[in-house]
Amino acid sequence: MKLLLVEDDPSMQAALQRSLGRRSMEITPCTDGAQALATWRATSPDVVLLDLTLPGLDGLHVLEQARQAGLATPVLILTARGTVGDRIIGLNTGADDYLAKPFDLDELEARLRALHRRRPAAAGASTPSYTVGSLRYDRDSGAIYHGDDVLELTPRELALLQALMAKPGHAVSKERLFELVFPGEADVQYEAVEVVVYRLRKKLATTGVKLMTLRGLGYLLKAEG
Repeated sequence: MKLLLVEDDPSMQAALQRSLGRRSMEITPCTDGAQALATWRATSPDVVLLDLTLPGLDGLHVLEQARQAGLATPVLILTARGTVGDRIIGLNTGADDYLAKPFDLDELEARLRALHRRRPAAAGASTPSYTVGSLRYDRDSGAIYHGDDVLELTPRELALLQALMAKPGHAVSKERLFELVFPGEADVQYEAVEVVVYRLRKKLATTGVKLMTLRGLGYLLKAEG
């Protein structure tokens, strides 16, 4: 099992790495939210063990942004916040399980392995990866690759590119992209999509894939040549 461990307390992180590593888990540690998101996209872990109290971007925001970006990896929240309200917030944000500190290590391992067992079934039922030219959209991890490298994108750029790659050869309207890139943000204008498109075009410039504007229809990805 490949486990992404997101924990900012050095002693807790070291203890979990040591204990879970002895139980045949491959651990990738992170100490802050921004690093966790980038590592999550790059490594495609089997399970994420996520602390809520993190410097910079807290655990709930990490989880929210990951789910918005299409990262479907099972997540177990591990935190000192043990109230029912906190558990409900975490689960509603997209967590799959919740364990409050202090915890029993055997129980933690059992829950992680239960989440790992769910992943193959979900992956088997998922839509295959999409490709446009040299770009590949891995539906299981949510990441988009240029060759063997993960594209470094903001959550909004990723959401927009995922929407276009999921409809190869078809235009996606600005209205639909707005719903996917700015969900629930009623105070944002439709023109904000054009800003994300502009930034994304610059990042695709060396990939051999063009982001085209089709007047009256929306946007379309096309492999050059």
